[in-house]
Amino acid sequence: MLVAGAPTRYAAPMSDELEPGSLRARGEEALGDLAQALLENPVFNGALSTALGAGERAVHAQRSAMGALNIASGADLERLGRRLRSLSDRLEAIEDRLDEVADEVAALRARDEAGHEGLAPDQTRLAVASSDEQG
Repeated sequence: MLVAGAPTRYAAPMSDELEPGSLRARGEEALGDLAQALLENPVFNGALSTALGAGERAVHAQRSAMGALNIASGADLERLGRRLRSLSDRLEAIEDRLDEVADEVAALRARDEAGHEGLAPDQTRLAVASSDEQG
């Protein structure tokens, strides 16, 4: 509700915020200048290099300590997981092939039994012996 004589406030459009004299543009420019000055400062560069080097040394020391205590790292666990999945896939393929071989053996037995039905036991031995000699 507007009251007569009261000042009205409207948000400035976004395009006005990026004008050269705007507060936002001046703040971004000041921040850029500060970052550039820090990067050019040899004391800051030395401190930054020391901090990064210390971080790398800490990570190396942690890996060494974990290795000495025989504790697996995250990368070790991921690698182990991949190897287990690979082994599982290979085992599943072997199981499938074994099922196929079992089906083939069952079919051969059924065919063999069907071919020997009605024969006397002596004739069955002769039939098996003659088929071995031919093969």
